[in-house]
Amino acid sequence: MSTTERPRILVVGGGYVGLYAARRIQKKMRYGEATVTVVDPRSYMTYQPFLPEAAAGSISPRHVVVPLRRVLPKAEVLTGRVTTIDQDRKVATVAPLVGDAYELPFDYLVIALGAVSRTFPIPGLAEQGIGMKGIEEAIGLRNHVLEQLDKADSTTDEEIRRKALTFVFVGGGFAGAETIGEVEDMARDAAKYYNNVSREDMRFILVDAADKILPEVGPKLGKYGKEHLEGRGVEVYLSTSMDSCVDGHVVLKNGLEVDSNTIVWTAGVKPNPALARFGLPLGPRGHVDTEPTLQVKGTDYIWAAGDNAQVPDLVGRKAGNENAWCPPNAQHALRQAKVLGDNVVSGMRGFPQKEYSHANKGAVAGLGLHKGVAMIVFGKMKIKLKGRLAWYMHRGYHGMAMPTWNRKIRVFADWTLGMFLKREVVSLGAIETPREEFYEAAKPAPAPAAAQQEKTEAKAS
Repeated sequence: MSTTERPRILVVGGGYVGLYAARRIQKKMRYGEATVTVVDPRSYMTYQPFLPEAAAGSISPRHVVVPLRRVLPKAEVLTGRVTTIDQDRKVATVAPLVGDAYELPFDYLVIALGAVSRTFPIPGLAEQGIGMKGIEEAIGLRNHVLEQLDKADSTTDEEIRRKALTFVFVGGGFAGAETIGEVEDMARDAAKYYNNVSREDMRFILVDAADKILPEVGPKLGKYGKEHLEGRGVEVYLSTSMDSCVDGHVVLKNGLEVDSNTIVWTAGVKPNPALARFGLPLGPRGHVDTEPTLQVKGTDYIWAAGDNAQVPDLVGRKAGNENAWCPPNAQHALRQAKVLGDNVVSGMRGFPQKEYSHANKGAVAGLGLHKGVAMIVFGKMKIKLKGRLAWYMHRGYHGMAMPTWNRKIRVFADWTLGMFLKREVVSLGAIETPREEFYEAAKPAPAPAAAQQEKTEAKAS
């Protein structure tokens, strides 16, 4: 029973699937037919394919995110987390950012929690690693890298310089290859403004446990991507992994040991672990198990899609692969969200469900400014592109896939300005601790006796 006179459609997660599904539902619904409630710990959706460009300063960080309340004005947007779901009572427990948790009744449920970084119990990783799943991490990485150049330029200690100018990236998929390509580009540009730092002083290392990078675009383009990065001075180590990185001392499985202040972890993703508390049927890797209609198996009022769902790939199965599943990418998430939205409305009205079926259209990846790889699929024909043309395809595809015309226009405006203006190389690292300077200015001065004692103790130590 809902707390409103209308049935409630509860969307758990405001990412790509959550946002598009909620918009689709509202578009298809009649006025007053149901209440759409979206719950997410952030009040915005992040378009993750643009995180590498945001880290490199090619796109303003505000333009990579979409405010949920602005694009879903008719929905109820709650900033918090759904911690548990009682399917028998049709009640979800919501933990807001502040205050006590409360119960929220629902009639229909959409699971769109997405994925989180897949990590391993590597010593030092939790303390030293930097992820690339959110805009905060992308901007933090940008500020951090530029701070390392500041440190290296200002010190005469060779060990500090070497550690500051060594950048290690773990993971050679889309996120890893695109991020190291963009960051290397930015660091190369930034080095022009430093007297004591050059690109030759920097060391970029890409590590992957697989035997190739960019598997999504095929072996030939993956090989080209590897050779392209190596041509820019990036060390690529395949079929190896990181054993430890305690205090920035990186030890690889192949025996290589380096000291680095920058360890970027992009070694894949896994379904949000919160799914384990919802009592839903899960696949072997923790995804919600769904029917081709995106309905959660064994239910007729719960749907799931995107990175947290195990969705049968009907196109692959028709081709003979009985165990084909839809890969977790933006291409499928966008199309699944639309089918899911339609099916929720159909289910609410008692109409039949539509099965999700989509043939892969290819993949695109940017490796820095004017550099990229792309594989475009037309039926049985595959067109492989590399270099500047592939980079245009990458920007064009993701630019148009960016939600809302407001954000599309802002992103294209950033790119247009970038054609005429030089890249910004300013580090705003203090933004992570904005009150520190004010605190130092406002805290009471120590008493004369205490101050003298502090000086004496400092000399003694």
